[in-house]
Amino acid sequence: MIKIAICDDESNIRAYLSSLIGAQSCPCEIVEYASAGDCLADHREIDLLFLDIELAPSGSGLNGMALARKIRERATGTQPVIVFVTGYERYVFDAFDVGAFQYLLKPVDKEKFAKVFSRAVAQIGTAKEKPGRVLTLQSANTSRTVPLDSIYYIESSNHKVELHLKDGEFACYAKIGDLELELQDQFFRIHKGYLVNLVYVAGYSKGSVTLTNGEKLLLSKYKYQDFVKAYLHFLKKGAGL
Repeated sequence: MIKIAICDDESNIRAYLSSLIGAQSCPCEIVEYASAGDCLADHREIDLLFLDIELAPSGSGLNGMALARKIRERATGTQPVIVFVTGYERYVFDAFDVGAFQYLLKPVDKEKFAKVFSRAVAQIGTAKEKPGRVLTLQSANTSRTVPLDSIYYIESSNHKVELHLKDGEFACYAKIGDLELELQDQFFRIHKGYLVNLVYVAGYSKGSVTLTNGEKLLLSKYKYQDFVKAYLHFLKKGAGL
């Protein structure tokens, strides 16, 4: 059962998207929100979110893009696949910044919707079924195995590396360069001292990378262009593009 949310301030759009979902051959549970505030207030776990970008102002004062950033900043719970629904193409690059899977232009075409929906459901299924990758490290004559998806970033300091995890920190003797090579399909070295997990990138500027846990890390100006390419490639690969 796929858990789906629709967040749009127009009831007719919510009803239309709900009907398109119902026409797909996939068992789903659908919940609708009329505002960003309603969506944020409901803490149920969602697999797939269809999100309007230009939401009408509400008590939260958030539009769809700001809501997506809030969702990506959450350190716990399931991170949903986000599909933006918008009337404007200009938001496409902003959508990548918050790890959006795809965006659909209004009025939403039925065939386009079916293709995007199918790919999104396939990605959700793969994520649920595929065992997560792990990293095994030695420390004080003992070994520790850490799931990659539990690592926000790895920091290098005084011949050691410190893993910043969802449940704390873990330090050991290792070379960040060796880890960079081993983890290059999911991590990127944004600075000589930081190796970040691309899964948890919430946004970036020319000088820093913001993670979903709220931390900001220095982004080297010499790494900026390569980081952007690597991050966009990572997002596109996840979207099956």
